[in-house]
Amino acid sequence: MNPKQNISLINALIRITCGCAFLAWSTAKMTKKPYRQSYFLIALLAGMKIAEGIVRYCPLVALYGKKDEMMPKFQHKHTQNQSSHSPSPSSHDSEAKDSSSSHGVAEMMEQFSPEKIFSPDDMKK
Repeated sequence: MNPKQNISLINALIRITCGCAFLAWSTAKMTKKPYRQSYFLIALLAGMKIAEGIVRYCPLVALYGKKDEMMPKFQHKHTQNQSSHSPSPSSHDSEAKDSSSSHGVAEMMEQFSPEKIFSPDDMKK
């Protein structure tokens, strides 16, 4: 099995750096209190982060990516858009989805414009 890399180079470097820091910290704590199992658990998790950074593959990121493939895609129906737009199944679902999302963003921008929220005195400051 040859998994594809699913994290970026910057993300991998951050994982390696934080993993080394936590591994050093937990190892230092384990030398003073070897009977504490929590430090051993942190050392194992830090080693896992170092390995994820080196390989550039994170199983949780891969699982999250597969969730989008497995879950059915639901169209969000707004009460305002139901009367003007009727959902019709076609081969251009992605185009319809993009236009409806941009339309929704435009409506939200109109509702939350600074002129409607703030008074003219606030805008002068």
